[in-house]
Amino acid sequence: MKVIVIGAGAAGMFAAIWAARSGHSVVCLEKNEKAGKKLFITGKGRCNLTNACDNEELFDSIIENPKFMYSALRKFDNKNTIEFFNNLGLKTKIERGNRVFPESDHSSDVIKVLEEEMKRLGVRLFFNTLVQSITTKIDEEGKEVFSSVKTKKGNIEADAVIIATGGVSYPVTGSTGDGHKFAKSLGHKIIPVFPSLVPVILMGGEPKELEGLSLKNVNVAVTDEKKGGKELYSKQGEMLFTRNGVSGPLILTLTSVIGRKVSEGGLKLHIDLKPALDEKKLDERVLRDFEEEKNKNLENAMGGLLPQRLINVVIKRTGIDAAKKVNSISKQEREKIVSVLKDLDFEITGYGTLNEAIITRGGVSIKEINPSTMESKKVKNVYFAGEVMDVDAVTGGFNLQIAWSTAFTAATSIGKTQ
Repeated sequence: MKVIVIGAGAAGMFAAIWAARSGHSVVCLEKNEKAGKKLFITGKGRCNLTNACDNEELFDSIIENPKFMYSALRKFDNKNTIEFFNNLGLKTKIERGNRVFPESDHSSDVIKVLEEEMKRLGVRLFFNTLVQSITTKIDEEGKEVFSSVKTKKGNIEADAVIIATGGVSYPVTGSTGDGHKFAKSLGHKIIPVFPSLVPVILMGGEPKELEGLSLKNVNVAVTDEKKGGKELYSKQGEMLFTRNGVSGPLILTLTSVIGRKVSEGGLKLHIDLKPALDEKKLDERVLRDFEEEKNKNLENAMGGLLPQRLINVVIKRTGIDAAKKVNSISKQEREKIVSVLKDLDFEITGYGTLNEAIITRGGVSIKEINPSTMESKKVKNVYFAGEVMDVDAVTGGFNLQIAWSTAFTAATSIGKTQ
C-alpha cells in the first residue's frame, strides 16, 4: 500500500520507518527545511528519548487519557524504544529519574539515525512541502477509502495517511496546529488546546528578585484554595525562579497535573525549603545556628540555612527586623522563621505561553480514534500519531514515548483487518 506520513518530527519519522518495515511504499511530507526541528531542542538539546521506569510508572506518568495508551504501550513500550535505537547503533544511557538519553548527549544523533533508517528503507522524504488539505474518496465498490493530500507542489494520492504534525507548542519548530485543521475537516472533534509542561506565573515581585535562583531538594505543593486548600500536587526535586514565576522539573510536571485549573484561579504554590526536617527538628537546627552566630544580625546569621538571595525574602515574610541580633530572637519569632521555611507560598496567576510550552494539552479527541490501531473512527485509512492527539504525560521522556508507541501502532496497523 502507498502511505503518506504528514510531518517529519519524532512521531512522523518513526511512523514512516515502521510503515516501510511493514512493506508499504512510504512518502513523508515535512513543511520545514529539515526533519526533527522540535526533537532537536528536546531535553535542552540532549533528547530525553524515553524513561526506563517499570510499566506501572509508565502508565501512571500519562496524565491525559492514560487508558487510551494501554494498547499502544503494550505493543511498543520503553524497552522496545531503547532496543530500537540501540539496534540502529545509537548508544544510550540512563540518568537520574530513569531518563534515557543518547550517550553522546546530542539530539542530532537521534535525528541522524532516524533519517538514515528512513533512507535505507526507501522512504521518500520531501522538505518544504506544506500540506494544505486532505480529502477522501471511496472506491467503486464503496469499501475502501483513499486519500488525496493537497500541497502547493500538487496532489498526492495514497491508500492511507498518518497525521503526525505535532501540537501547537514551540510554533517556531513548525507545530502550528495543521493536524488539528486536517482532523476537523475530516469530521473530528478538537479538544481545546493550551500549554503544558510550561513555567508558572506567580503574583508579586519576589520571583523577579529571585530570578535565576535554582533550588534543589525542595518540596513543591499546589493547593486549591477554592476547595478549602485541597492538595492537588506534591513532589520533591528541583525548581528555578524566573522573571515572573517559577520553572524547572518540579514546576513543569505540576502544570501537566493541574491543567486547566490554573486559569480558574484560586491555586497556591507552596515551597518547603527544608523537606528533610519536620518543624521540631528544623527549629532545633535554627536554634543551633543562632547560638553559633549569636552576635550577628538575623540577615547575616542565616547563610547556613538558605542561599544568600533567598534570605531577605524569607525574613520579610516573617515580619522580623533583619538587623535584629539573633541572641534576642524570641521563641515565637523563631517559630515564625520555621513556618516560612516550611511553607514559602505564592498565589499562582497563570502559566507561560505556547511559545514556552514543551507540549500541547488538547488536540484530536481520542474518543474518535481506535486505541488499538490509531485509525480514525470517522474516516477509514486515516491514522494519527503523537502530540496531535489529546494525550500527554509528565516530563521525563514520557511524551516522546507516547510519540514512539502511537507511531508504531499506527504504522503497523495499516492494511490489516481489525
